[in-house]
Amino acid sequence: MAPEPDRRETRSADETERLGAELAGRLAPGDVVLIDGELGAGKTTLVRGAARRLGVTDPVTSPTFTIGQRYRARPPVAYVSHVDLYRLASLRDEDPDLLADYIGPDTITFVEWPDVGEREIAELGRVTQRVRLVHAGGDRRTIEVRSSS
Repeated sequence: MAPEPDRRETRSADETERLGAELAGRLAPGDVVLIDGELGAGKTTLVRGAARRLGVTDPVTSPTFTIGQRYRARPPVAYVSHVDLYRLASLRDEDPDLLADYIGPDTITFVEWPDVGEREIAELGRVTQRVRLVHAGGDRRTIEVRSSS
């Protein structure tokens, strides 16, 4: 039986970032977090908060047009990767090494729009968390975090 999700509501971008930082505190090198939510739901904001907690000092922006970005982190994590698969229909038609630079044993990876390649992602890394963000009106978001078993 799957564990119940941790469901929270945030009322601002700052609160969403704080929730991302809290999530990051439960992660270890090699972990992969899958993130779902409609456009503008706060996925990158959540990742920004997590990345800051993991020692990233560079600006964290959406990688929609580049597929992914890697940021130097603080040991024991070498990198934080932020991947966005929104523009892809499937990973089956892509170069098999497309995600190889973003998922690894010394990296914590956040993948937005993971549905196009969940199997391929799981083959490369250890999916430990699934996050869903939903608009709740105004600046409010409902965020569910489910640990993968």
